[in-house]
Amino acid sequence: MSARPAPSEPRFAVIASERDVAQAAERSLAKRYKPAGRDEADVLVVLGGDGFMLQTLHAMLDAGDQRPLFGMNRGTVGFLMNEWKVGGLAERLAAAKAVKVRPLAMQATRLDGSVAEHPAINEVSLLRQTRQAAQIELSVDGRVVMEELVCDGVLVATPAGSTAYNFSARGPILPLSANMLALTPIAPFRPRRWTGAILPDDVAVTLRVLEAAERPVAAVADQVEVRNVAEVRVTLDRKRALTLLFDPEHALDERIAMEQFLT
Repeated sequence: MSARPAPSEPRFAVIASERDVAQAAERSLAKRYKPAGRDEADVLVVLGGDGFMLQTLHAMLDAGDQRPLFGMNRGTVGFLMNEWKVGGLAERLAAAKAVKVRPLAMQATRLDGSVAEHPAINEVSLLRQTRQAAQIELSVDGRVVMEELVCDGVLVATPAGSTAYNFSARGPILPLSANMLALTPIAPFRPRRWTGAILPDDVAVTLRVLEAAERPVAAVADQVEVRNVAEVRVTLDRKRALTLLFDPEHALDERIAMEQFLT
């Protein structure tokens, strides 16, 4: 017999990735509970991995939907997710710790002058499109801080994204409360010893591609790619915020901090 949530309990809807394990988890929750329709829910329970959570967060941004998300890992790493359990879901939702995540705003100008704007929850990265290294000028709040970075690419990461691509590129891990952004080179050739910078999150970072026609570069906002860019401006979008819910013993801010001690 299905358990019906008490009136005081948050109404939740389930969003599952297309993977078989996520679909099976959705069926298990449907048997145990009576989920609400997506439009009637107070909380959205997301079943999948980090990639599917990012996809869901972007859909929420596009729709202007500010309802909180509680993820359960039915993927691989599951850094943005909680542990998968069928039982006690109402209690977990009631006790969950809320974490606010603000996206980056990417404004990418292509060689033909057209402009593309996309949000990024983890990072905005510039990547060379050919075998030739990229040459990029770096500016912060209109001031040129590096005239030429020769590299495979460069990225700007949020604290939430600092443990993802940024970390694999040897960038710093940023606590969620740091109010900072990471500016990290990807396979830098010159200057060889530059490892990046930590910047306040109220600055505008401008990345201008030198010799853009001869050395084409693509800009990527999380999972969205814009090719043949001439210049990319990155700022923190303070007008929008997303809310992720975590079990108290599994909170994202604590997990990010502890990542610094893993070997």
